[in-house]
Amino acid sequence: MTIRLNRRTALGLGTVATAGTVLGAAAPASAAEGTEAVPTTPAKAANRVAAAYTRHSTEAGGNWQAYVSVADPAGPPVVAVTADADRRIEAYSVNKIAVATAVLDKVDRGLLTLDQRVEVTAAIVVPGGDGIFSLDGAYPSSVTLGHVLAALLTVSDDTAVRLCGSVCPAAELNAILVGKGFPNTQVEPVANPNRFFLGTSTPRETHDLLRALVAGTLLSPASTAFLLGLLRSPVAFTDGIRRTMSSDERARIATKAGWFADARHEAGVIFDRSGAAVLTYALFADGQADPDDFGATHPAVQARAAMGPRFLKAVDRLTGAGTAYRTAARRPSNGG
Repeated sequence: MTIRLNRRTALGLGTVATAGTVLGAAAPASAAEGTEAVPTTPAKAANRVAAAYTRHSTEAGGNWQAYVSVADPAGPPVVAVTADADRRIEAYSVNKIAVATAVLDKVDRGLLTLDQRVEVTAAIVVPGGDGIFSLDGAYPSSVTLGHVLAALLTVSDDTAVRLCGSVCPAAELNAILVGKGFPNTQVEPVANPNRFFLGTSTPRETHDLLRALVAGTLLSPASTAFLLGLLRSPVAFTDGIRRTMSSDERARIATKAGWFADARHEAGVIFDRSGAAVLTYALFADGQADPDDFGATHPAVQARAAMGPRFLKAVDRLTGAGTAYRTAARRPSNGG
């Protein structure tokens, strides 16, 4: 188990946020957020993003580790925020993206299929865990692997982690991630080889994994579209970055949150109006007040909810880079 020391809390230093290495120190939040209604260059957008991050993370208090960049079609991404970006920490459910990546890698290699069935037994269900499998109340049952991944990445189902482990053991999962260039993004094995704790990552590696995903270098086109479709779906996490947005705006954001103990994390991608990635964020926070509040009123979650619309507005007139990933129109149904 990786031990994480909240040294800033212990020292009484609060939040330290550093603006992007390309831009230097961030301007004061009030000044940066008011100088231009909608930024028109990646550098200006990155400055706006840095100001919003600094303002709202400082208000929330506690410890923040983050890495945020704005895409630049003319060159490498512009770094907006880097704060303890290489610190290896418990990623909690944000690492479910990495778990899904390893499973889909096996799908891409023909070792698994999304329509193969896995058995849900009473023994494999996490009692009281987040998600839907623990609510079924009737076992055994069976579901497809595609259903498992949908539950894993939308409602952050804890039993879905164990179901993924049944087809991709911890050691194999970690080896796949190392092979893809992510040695710090690792699950933590336990005695049962098919089970694991969700393990660690760094803000930079989580950011880079998401960048590789949208660049199409992580998985096949089909698996990439499947994974992003889950993270962008209406039922995916809405308490943080996507909270105060329209349904169309939420559809432009692929996001995954993680919460445990006093930690409240979130990482994802904002897409431009054509579906190309324009902003990538990895926001890890702990040490705030109310550690037993896992709802929308937790200070770190409220901070991300305030950042979200500001991040989106900062890049709203920019063009992303790489492949455009369009989503099918989602319309509510009245049954029938």
